[in-house]
Amino acid sequence: MRDRIVRRGILPIAVVAALSAVAACSSSGEGDSHKGAAMPSGGRLDPRSAAALRAVEQATVRAGSARIESTTAMGGMLSLRTDGALGWSGRSVGTLRITYTGGRLAETMRKLNSTSMEARLLPDAYYARVGATFARRLHGRHWIRYAYEDLAALPGGTGAQLTDQLRNTAPLQPVRLLLASGDVRRVGEETVRGRRTTHYSGMVTTAALTGDAAAELKERLEQAGVTSETVDIWIDDQDLLVKKAERGELTTGRMSSTAYYRDYGVRVAAAEPPAADTADFKELLSTRGS
Repeated sequence: MRDRIVRRGILPIAVVAALSAVAACSSSGEGDSHKGAAMPSGGRLDPRSAAALRAVEQATVRAGSARIESTTAMGGMLSLRTDGALGWSGRSVGTLRITYTGGRLAETMRKLNSTSMEARLLPDAYYARVGATFARRLHGRHWIRYAYEDLAALPGGTGAQLTDQLRNTAPLQPVRLLLASGDVRRVGEETVRGRRTTHYSGMVTTAALTGDAAAELKERLEQAGVTSETVDIWIDDQDLLVKKAERGELTTGRMSSTAYYRDYGVRVAAAEPPAADTADFKELLSTRGS
């Protein structure tokens, strides 16, 4: 019974939460506003655009938090909608509401009478709230705790990738991808949800990435199965992202994600669920087959 829980429930929930964090935030690095901002050599990134993107990096780090809404589709595997608030000043914290909207993994969760999930990110772990049906299989407990160090120890490298994404939530990766691609253009001024923005767009090809952050960015994209993608960002007059959109091809199918950001600097807090209502991921794994 426990082995079935692990295979059909716990690990999919971990993947859902991680994918939603990636879609919502496009995280990268530890919040260093200069890391990876080197001008790509031989690229087509004009100095004006480069300066604008570097300003976005710095303003994002200073802001420290934001409210986020996003939609993500990962081929036929999963599509979902996410909303919540995340903070990245120091160690990342936040609370997200994740709604499964389609795909094979969503069907698995529906069989457990779970169509949505609350995820809380704390400095040492993240917590996933399960539905009532799943909770009965956990002796009435409604939360699963995933310690980052336990996820990182999972075989195959996937756990380490999930841990990295969950620990680093500032919306910096699309900006750094455009900087490293050397292929970005200023599309023009547009209004997004009532806010005046400047739209930048570029094609990111893994093999063509250059600059100080190229190796790290290539590794992230390769782990996700991405060889190329289109990245669009819309920034306001405070040098902050209002919207980002990414489209590309994965080994599992076509990927697309769109996120909107608002209320930068909002106070973000995530409370640890009661211990008596929480099951530990590592302990559940250790009881497989029992």
